[in-house]
Amino acid sequence: MVTIPSRRKRATIHDVAVEAGVSRGTVSRVVNDEPYVSASARIAIEAAIEKVGYVPNNAARSLVMQRSEAVGFIVHEPHSLFLDDPNIGGILLGANTVLSRADYQMVSLVIDSQRDTERVARYLSGGFVDGVVIVSARQEDPITRVIEKLRLPAAFVGHPPDLRQLPFVGIDNRASARAITERLMQTGRTRIGMIAAALDRDSGADRLAGFTDALGDRFDPALVARVPLYTFTDGALGMRALLERDPLIDGVFAASDAVAAGAMEALRHAGRTIPGDVGIVGFDDSSWALRTQPHLSTVHQPAFGLGERAAECVLGQLRGEEQPAGGILLETPIVWRDSA
Repeated sequence: MVTIPSRRKRATIHDVAVEAGVSRGTVSRVVNDEPYVSASARIAIEAAIEKVGYVPNNAARSLVMQRSEAVGFIVHEPHSLFLDDPNIGGILLGANTVLSRADYQMVSLVIDSQRDTERVARYLSGGFVDGVVIVSARQEDPITRVIEKLRLPAAFVGHPPDLRQLPFVGIDNRASARAITERLMQTGRTRIGMIAAALDRDSGADRLAGFTDALGDRFDPALVARVPLYTFTDGALGMRALLERDPLIDGVFAASDAVAAGAMEALRHAGRTIPGDVGIVGFDDSSWALRTQPHLSTVHQPAFGLGERAAECVLGQLRGEEQPAGGILLETPIVWRDSA
């Protein structure tokens, strides 16, 4: 017969107090890093904590403080895109770096369905996180309304038009798209199209608006291929659609680097050279930009910095600090390489 050892009893503040020969109140002040404890008592308590193996009960502490010491990281994207998109990964790592320094846990929550929306709404309402960073929220997103109702400290990466007064960190997608399209036009391209992705959120809609601004009277709506997501597959589909509409197309602005990489693959299959026959530019300056041949001209999106600033914004709200009106916009320089 196998004997299963009994679970070791968790050491308590009482055990530490007995070992150190002090009151439980004195131990509590040391554990919570409070003043008014003598140096000798502090040394004795720290030694006792080490000896008895005491670990603070953060769950109990959270109930007393009404804080979970956790921040949610909500991504409103398909599961596959959450894993494959380097921008989401960069934003996540930036946020986690800031939260880690502040001793906050980060809880990742992916919304890919109505059921996910309902589940995450219940989770937020349960008080399991003190605040949230939200990526890829859509207009009229029900999670946004839940956050408003709960008055939960939050920072959005991006700026859906119905955010009202909720804080956000982002970039000027419209101005950046206009700038790189104008740079593409300066190479002498005369038939320029766009593969416009993710038009149900502010980033996609604003990039299309910037492209339209740049072309002005030369804009041809027939040379806009609309695709659902910022993916390689959608880029290839969009490029094939543009070639069918106008075989003489000689310039393309792809709404993301992944979309551009897919478009370049479709161009190669069609026997077109890059940049000889078709010049192509992307958006993000992600790992995709250096995986393409030739390397991709693109807009640098500071994904890691966006995550950092969003997390700092949430922590600032938790400390009661006033946040900048109108949100925070980070710079997006053009990175010009060989694809155009």
